[in-house]
Amino acid sequence: MNSLSAIITAVVVSLCALSAHAGQYAVARVATPVTNVAAISTLFGGKDGRTLKTDHCGQVRELEFIALPGTVFKVLGEVRQGATVVYRIETNDYSAPAGVALYVDRRFVELRSKLPPQRPRILPDREAVISVLKTSVGNPYVWGGNVRQGVKELLEVYYRGSFSAAEEKRLTLAGLDCSGLLYAATNGWIPRNTSQLVEFGKGLHVAGKGARELAAMLEPLDLIVWNGHVIIVLDRETAIESRLECSSPGHGGVMTTPLRQRLEEIMRKRRALDVWPKGSKQRDGFVVRRWYGI
Repeated sequence: MNSLSAIITAVVVSLCALSAHAGQYAVARVATPVTNVAAISTLFGGKDGRTLKTDHCGQVRELEFIALPGTVFKVLGEVRQGATVVYRIETNDYSAPAGVALYVDRRFVELRSKLPPQRPRILPDREAVISVLKTSVGNPYVWGGNVRQGVKELLEVYYRGSFSAAEEKRLTLAGLDCSGLLYAATNGWIPRNTSQLVEFGKGLHVAGKGARELAAMLEPLDLIVWNGHVIIVLDRETAIESRLECSSPGHGGVMTTPLRQRLEEIMRKRRALDVWPKGSKQRDGFVVRRWYGI
């Protein structure tokens, strides 16, 4: 009877897995890590249930972003990694780089047979966004991170044993990358990555202007951005950003800098452009985008 029960159980599990055909949909139950590799369990927990796979800068480069609760995914396929079932997905909430596939662990989502409503997007007022940005100062830099408190469910799903408060924050990806800082402050209203932010909102005419002139024309929440990094104007005197600094303790994080000083630093290596060149791998430019209230 035990063997028969095992066979029946295996068949039922297989049938359940087969139900996740391409064309179905899934909705994030909680904040959901989205990765660019299917072997998610090798990133979080590892063989000993206590390891987070990171590079020399302490970052999980396989993490693309963290989908907010209610995010809708289109299921493109299913991958089994041992006992873990992973869905290959796409979502309107994130524009993946060309050739990059996206994956989520099925334990973080609910399957739907029909297209569900998209996650509600409500932009907070300007002062609320600025307030969240200010309270984010000191948060660590987390590649792909856009949830300040981290994803507590990672501890339940992948990790074993007890950890210090500091370790829990690290293991649950509590922190923000550069575009994740603004994504978190706007409750996921703004595009998630810089490849979209370079064309988001309205471009300002900044070509040929120096740091002093440029600083004088900027307004709170304007974006100083290039494909790879974004800096947010906090007020007329201050810029805020999340910076990865591999050589510094903690590897960087959310920090403020005098606005004109930050512009001068940028303009030593980059020049101001009115428009980001389409299809270009521009390496020495930046644009300024005004989006709030546009």
